[in-house]
Amino acid sequence: MDARGRPKCPPLLQPSVFVLILLLVLFGYGFLSSRSQLPADVGAEPCVALGDPGGQPVVALSRMLYPQPKALAPTRADVLVLTPWLAPVIWEGTFNIELLNAQFQQQNLTVGLTVFAVKKYVVFLKLFLETAEQHFMVGHRVTYYVLTDRPADVPDVPLGAGRRLVVLEVSSHARWQDVSMHRMEAIGRFSEQRFRHEVDYLVCADVDMQFRDHVGVEILTPLFGTLHPSFYRASRDAFTYERRPQSQAYIPRGQGDFYYMGALFGGSVAEVQRLASACHQAMLLDKASGIEAVWHDESHLNKYLLYHKPTKVLSPEYLWDERLLGWPPVMKKLRFVAVPKNHQAIRNP
Repeated sequence: MDARGRPKCPPLLQPSVFVLILLLVLFGYGFLSSRSQLPADVGAEPCVALGDPGGQPVVALSRMLYPQPKALAPTRADVLVLTPWLAPVIWEGTFNIELLNAQFQQQNLTVGLTVFAVKKYVVFLKLFLETAEQHFMVGHRVTYYVLTDRPADVPDVPLGAGRRLVVLEVSSHARWQDVSMHRMEAIGRFSEQRFRHEVDYLVCADVDMQFRDHVGVEILTPLFGTLHPSFYRASRDAFTYERRPQSQAYIPRGQGDFYYMGALFGGSVAEVQRLASACHQAMLLDKASGIEAVWHDESHLNKYLLYHKPTKVLSPEYLWDERLLGWPPVMKKLRFVAVPKNHQAIRNP
């Protein structure tokens, strides 16, 4: 109050303070206006497209539109989708491939596919490669490793961009059982020599098969096995594990999770190398003891996966024989299927 009882008025702002406030207001308005006009994909980080052999950067969208997962509405209620050790079991309807492709494309990965085409089995190679080009890891970089004793018989199959074929020569063996068992030795050896320097993941498949539907990045994980189509409904006591205690592949009755088929397994190169080397060493010990596991390398694979749990399990969609097993309703897709053949004619010299 002044001397006359009137309220005092605050002094006027200094000119410099007034100008500073005005500038701050104008700057804030301009910043907010410019942010409101940014395109929807600004803020996305550049990545390298795996299907682009030139490795040119592309823009990964910062937001994706896909159906919201529902915590109380499982996508498949008719099948096991998670193991007791929390590994996903991969069935049709349990994954969104567009979402997975977007995630994997940002990692700039290469997938190796090994296939053994020894002796007469080389006749299956053309169909295997042609169907792989249609269905295997489409849109991603792939290296096919063909291990064969007949390099001159490897067919010339046109390959898409970012995909190549490497022929690796291996020795043949008189018995088909020995051919099968030496596969683990070769996978372990080439993993050390080449695979770990050239690819990020390794998928190991039988050649007398064909791809009939999508097989993609949903299978990639540190270590995966595939359910045997003849045993996915069976109890563990019905599994054809090696039951003789003298073998390194021995699994006692009352133990076991699943029965895995040796025709499709894989994972990171490091994990596959560990698996192959362990199985090879176990087979050498069996040989020194004068014993051969009932299902050869597959028996040792099952023993290994019992004590080194896979981080994903592929359903029988990924390994099927329609001629023997039909097409039951639980199989929404048949992805990797057996080619009809005369086993005796193919296996014998």
